[in-house]
Amino acid sequence: MTLSFTSLRAALRLAHLAFHLLRGLLSVALIYPLSNRSHRLAMKQRWSRQLVERLGVAIKVGAGETPEIPGSANGGIPHGFLVANHISFLDIFVINALAPAAFVAKQEVRHWPLLGWLARHTETIFLERGSRRAAQATREHLVGQLSAGRLVAVFPEGTTSDGSHVLPFHAALFQSAIDGGAPVLPWLLHYGDESGQTSHAADYVGETSLLECLWSIASAEKLIVHVKALPVIAVSGVDRRHLAAHAHHAIAHALGQKPGRHGQQINPDGQKPR
Repeated sequence: MTLSFTSLRAALRLAHLAFHLLRGLLSVALIYPLSNRSHRLAMKQRWSRQLVERLGVAIKVGAGETPEIPGSANGGIPHGFLVANHISFLDIFVINALAPAAFVAKQEVRHWPLLGWLARHTETIFLERGSRRAAQATREHLVGQLSAGRLVAVFPEGTTSDGSHVLPFHAALFQSAIDGGAPVLPWLLHYGDESGQTSHAADYVGETSLLECLWSIASAEKLIVHVKALPVIAVSGVDRRHLAAHAHHAIAHALGQKPGRHGQQINPDGQKPR
């Protein structure tokens, strides 16, 4: 049986990805422990950018929308509480390619092949559900990171969507931004093709497995992820629900989503949609 061109392209990309993952494992095991934080962030950013490229995906930042992260000017170390809509496992590497961050991830990421090991050794903060004590410990860890001037990234929807809309945000983690005095940085992610149409090749939803998602991405002819950094949101004088609502509204509005679609979300004025 002969392979189609699409299958051959996907196989080659995944072979390059496997080699890249091996390089990452060796770098994290041998070089990471000996490097200072600035160097580790640079390594994470470069490696993430290369991973995205290995899969044939291009990152496009909107005109006039170059991400501005507090503290990143003149070679400084960025800080803040970055929130984004969540479509694919690839989102993590797209964000890290632009602004290397400590991610808040669900526990199951720990067990992903290779990627889970890398996540455990590169400042990932794992979110334990179902326990108030665990949730409090996670929140305290986040506050500590943010108070120390770190950049922390989270997907406040708590799950993935197909990218056509933004699901309601969970407000609990936004308290960490308030307690840590960290500005909220809302980002919009959108996957498309060369013609400008929405692409679902990267969707990691429903019963789709990680391997199925990887194959779909690697099979795409030209996948482009558009990133739009929205205005920074100050945390002074607001509560976590208002903050979550403001961030949700900013991202949903940038996507063109009408208020209240796909679930009830509090508006930035603090009122629920009618």
